[in-house]
Amino acid sequence: MEIRDREAVEADVEKASSRILEMLALEGKVTESGAMTARCADYDSGQHVYRARHPWSVHQVPFADMQKAMDRLRSELPKRGWEIRKDGVDGSVGKSPQIIAESEGRTFSLDVRLHKASEAGGAPELLEVTVESACYRTK
Repeated sequence: MEIRDREAVEADVEKASSRILEMLALEGKVTESGAMTARCADYDSGQHVYRARHPWSVHQVPFADMQKAMDRLRSELPKRGWEIRKDGVDGSVGKSPQIIAESEGRTFSLDVRLHKASEAGGAPELLEVTVESACYRTK
């Protein structure tokens, strides 16, 4: 397992997120969160094994435009070294369209979900994106 610096991994995850946003090519509001570090679940705390996660979303965009952005991802990801592992629906009640992919070398994973507006919960239509690094060990 690679030994890496936490800040460098977070910066790499944010760069990968920026490339995903470019592929989506959507003009909407993007949440302003940064990458966060969390312990990898399969390791105990003494092993100092972490991964960086960058969850964000795009909203205030017509749903049809978000559907087209998902289609662009299906086309662009393989051209840019990503392998699509799942292209279907998630396990939610709304059965949201979902794409799960891994970058070449399994450096990053990607989970993209397209959510319709929910009248019951008042949730807006949005494209939810999470980019994660592979697990790494700190110095």
